[in-house]
Amino acid sequence: MDLGAITKYSALHAKPSGLILQYGTAGFRTKAEHLDHVMFRMGLLAVLRSKQTKSTIGVMVTASHNPEEDNGVKLVDPLGEMLAPSWEEHATCLANAEEQDMQRVLIDISEKEAVNLQQDAFVVIGRDTRPSSEKLSQSVIDGVTVLGGQFHDYGLLTTPQLHYMVYCRNTGGRYGKATIEGYYQKLSKAFVELTKQASCGGDEYRSLKVDCANGIGALKLREMEHYFSQGLSVQLFNDGSKGKLNHLCGADFVKSHQKPPQGMEIKSNERCCSFDGDADRIVYYYHDADGHFHLIDGDKIATLISSFLKELLVEIGESLNIGVVQTAYANGSSTRYLEEVMKVPVYCTKTGVKHLHHKAQEFDIGVYFEANGHGTALFSTAVEMKIKQSAEQLEDKKRKAAKMLENIIDLFNQAAGDAISDMLVIEAILALKGLTVQQWDALYTDLPNRQLKVQVADRRVISTTNAERQAVTPPGLQEAINDLVKKYKLSRAFVRPSGTEDVVRVYAEADSQESADHLAHEVSLAVFQLAGGIGERPQPGYKAAETTHNINNAFGPGTADEHTVPKQCCDGSRSFAKETRALKMRSAVASHWKLIMIN
Repeated sequence: MDLGAITKYSALHAKPSGLILQYGTAGFRTKAEHLDHVMFRMGLLAVLRSKQTKSTIGVMVTASHNPEEDNGVKLVDPLGEMLAPSWEEHATCLANAEEQDMQRVLIDISEKEAVNLQQDAFVVIGRDTRPSSEKLSQSVIDGVTVLGGQFHDYGLLTTPQLHYMVYCRNTGGRYGKATIEGYYQKLSKAFVELTKQASCGGDEYRSLKVDCANGIGALKLREMEHYFSQGLSVQLFNDGSKGKLNHLCGADFVKSHQKPPQGMEIKSNERCCSFDGDADRIVYYYHDADGHFHLIDGDKIATLISSFLKELLVEIGESLNIGVVQTAYANGSSTRYLEEVMKVPVYCTKTGVKHLHHKAQEFDIGVYFEANGHGTALFSTAVEMKIKQSAEQLEDKKRKAAKMLENIIDLFNQAAGDAISDMLVIEAILALKGLTVQQWDALYTDLPNRQLKVQVADRRVISTTNAERQAVTPPGLQEAINDLVKKYKLSRAFVRPSGTEDVVRVYAEADSQESADHLAHEVSLAVFQLAGGIGERPQPGYKAAETTHNINNAFGPGTADEHTVPKQCCDGSRSFAKETRALKMRSAVASHWKLIMIN
């Protein structure tokens, strides 16, 4: 390790005084002008990680769904996974080191992780379409080369495409060819083979409107569309030709605002979807005949996929260990539908993709999605081999189902959640099942919910257990939540500290929007009272007197003061669909979706 050269180059990528950043699930993210030194140092770290693992490591320059002015960087581990937690700590330490401490920090990491500095290193780099990304990507390359690492710059890629490249390179091509053409061909071939088997029905003319968030997804989908055009026609909106990245468009905007993106006209019952800025999230939506907006988020995507996989396994006659992984934010209706109707086991983890991905690896087939639309399905090596054999050996109908499953496996990007891959999986399943988007939406009705934030002096006062669904501290908070939940039908609520700011996030759901709103507010008051709330008390969107009565019943007279009622911060809610419409639609679905009941 040439410490003199590192010091010399580091001075060209100087750290702004006083800037402290934290490497989290999304890597580093902040204003682009503050990231030059971080990029250089992550190039250094990627080389050390490559030497330690004797594998190719990825570096992706992106800030996903953040505004265009921001940027970020994250490292990709050997099997396309997120960076190991211990190395997240190294990333934070290295990014925040003062110039005079750089050499010591690098030596400390090398010694602690037993890095063989003579080992060769190889790093692959990708970037999104932000104006700042090309220059920042060059800073990564500077870091890689000064430590003697070799690199391949893929240039413009979606985040999941870089994850795919890393996975391919570290499996000797077994997973696929580590080129953009290899990615396009593998997914498209599987999609076309699947849709060939679809009979007419559902949305007979397979066309889809895609909001690309003015991001990298538009560029890559346009390059790819001619490969699968015989199975699907896509019409791209917010394709980057005008408009800013993620501004009034993209999956995060649609999910949080519960409305279509700007720049897309939607006719009644047209199937539409949105990617986020780096194309690792997807949500679907449509307008019904009355003009009402309907969002189909990650919960319903996971339900569609896992139900279809379960159906194919039953048809083949295989009894494999399939599981769906959710977070506490998954709508209760989705959990009930999977467990009670489809008989698919559901497991809950802490919030964060890395937790879901890790849990999904425990099953023969693991499906995971966050409500925001980030997710995929994972298949064990043994299952992949078994299905491949079945597709060759079984007879007639069973062989056809096995072949479908073989193609579905190839269609998923198992390295990471991938909007393009997930879109093709969804479109293939809808075609094969003959389902319209409305029939998919009608599989179950979401419970109304409300999300709030409560500002506190120190978020660390809140600790949780049971996948963040129960509060351990402060004392008395969980008991208070339990008492409040008992008052409402089909209700639940939980609280968890933010990972980035001194706020506590509150989630509540119940059988009506009014009940969900009441419950969320009452829980937020309990948090404010017991967890050191600061500023004004959370304010309801309905009569204070009624809330005061409920809170006083739960905590004793005088607990709620209707004269100190402040603003609340609302993250969004879902409206409850009209039950009559839902019942009619579910009846229509029954003739299309052949539910397999296994006891």
